Amino acid sequence: MVSVKEIIANTKGLSSDDEALIKKAYSFAEKVHAGYTRYSGEPYMVHPAAVAEHLAKMGMDAQSVSAGLLHDVLKDKNINETILEREFGREVAFLVGSISKLGKHKYHGIVRHAESLRRLLVATSADIRALIIRIVDRYHNMLTLQYVPENKQRRIALETVDIFAPIADRLGMGQLKSKLEDLSFPYIDPDAYKHTLELRKLKNKETEEGLVQIKKTVQRELVKKGFVDFSTDIRVKGLWSLHQKLKRKNDDISNIYDLAALRVIVPTVDDCYRAIGVIHQLWKPLPGIFKDYISFEKPNGYQSLHTTVVTNKAGIVEIQVRTKEMHQRAQYGVASHMSYKVLGKDATKSASESLSFSWIRGLIPSLLRFSKRSPVQQRTRDREHRRTKRVAPDWLKDLADAHASIAGAKEFITGLKEDFFSYRVFVFTPRGDVVDLPIQSTPLDFAYAIHSDIGNHLQGAKVNGKLVSFNSPLNNGDVVEAITGKSAHPTAKWLEYAYTSLARKQIRSALSESTKMKHLRTKR
Repeated sequence: MVSVKEIIANTKGLSSDDEALIKKAYSFAEKVHAGYTRYSGEPYMVHPAAVAEHLAKMGMDAQSVSAGLLHDVLKDKNINETILEREFGREVAFLVGSISKLGKHKYHGIVRHAESLRRLLVATSADIRALIIRIVDRYHNMLTLQYVPENKQRRIALETVDIFAPIADRLGMGQLKSKLEDLSFPYIDPDAYKHTLELRKLKNKETEEGLVQIKKTVQRELVKKGFVDFSTDIRVKGLWSLHQKLKRKNDDISNIYDLAALRVIVPTVDDCYRAIGVIHQLWKPLPGIFKDYISFEKPNGYQSLHTTVVTNKAGIVEIQVRTKEMHQRAQYGVASHMSYKVLGKDATKSASESLSFSWIRGLIPSLLRFSKRSPVQQRTRDREHRRTKRVAPDWLKDLADAHASIAGAKEFITGLKEDFFSYRVFVFTPRGDVVDLPIQSTPLDFAYAIHSDIGNHLQGAKVNGKLVSFNSPLNNGDVVEAITGKSAHPTAKWLEYAYTSLARKQIRSALSESTKMKHLRTKR
């Protein structure tokens, strides 16, 4: 079991008060969980201690680490939020209460998925740290899923892949996202898991042997060019991610070039571009595949340079170049911004709030639909915000309170899988702004993602300077221009061309409004 000393050693920038808080939380949790065991037979305290250690390694603050230690204590009927507030302060009590509420209600099948997501996003609107702790909690529970009753294993694994892993990805927590997916895979489809594992083993032996030679060559050439402070490692693609890609490539692993990639980590952004120059002098890059995620970062904050080169020792190889800070963000996402070391102690609260909310800007509003709160519930929520002194931006409160035409769980899940949790394409406006869309999106989806008025008056579309039809699928890196006209308006045919639920909703709304106006004119 992880000791409190190990947790403190892994938590960055602690004051003496912070250390005392973590020690007190550890001791409190130890007493509450004394005598209880997990499905695995381990003492229950193993779990919160491991969650807290993981949060510490991610760079989370003392309050988050303490909440990680305490996240299950409210299961004890003798413990409540009032006691936690008295012992640990309002901030920790609020975090623990939020985490506890996320898992309180039990649902089945698709309704459980929809309600779980709704509750996760509602909690996030108050403090994203609750969501991060919940994701880490799920990760540690997945490590011992084999001990959970078999009739629950697949449901938990599906929920992990459908909800927790995609949210981790949207938060930029790439390492956790991949681990959650791979831990879930054998419980979702055991046969596909074995097949994918076998394919990767066969291909990896050949790929990694060549990559080791490529790595040595890159190291030698970088030193020749004056690079001193750099590191290299080999990244192997996750099994679940590989399985999804194989499905798109007709199960032909020879068409997958990023099964294993060489990663080069350098000190500065200038060094990234210099290193790519050195690599391109060594090997010819495949045309049209170079990706500059430094100048055009992904919506989840991911930054790196990706190139795919043709080598004589390892065939076609992907090489990624990034700075140390970019690598930290790629591993831990928004959590890497939460420590005192990054923000400075005085700035932590306001800066972490700003970072906490920024990721939700990319969410499609049609997915954030929750039941209307009663006046009593709303007053309770307002008091909670005042009590914790965490004021969410108005736009975020509006999103969290939103309820619209798609109220059913089934349609909600369809929407989130298409719009929010699907594989993404990143396209550009003519001004160079990045627009994040699901794969299979069309110019109509692009236009509505920019603004409903642009979508409703779309007259034509250009992709990479050429006129295209409204149902043309968009690809990564496309430059898309929406051409509008006052006389242009949606038709029923557009519903067949649009892919995202947001675009379809806006089209239906415009068609409905048009029908109403026609009826009014007829009556006159």
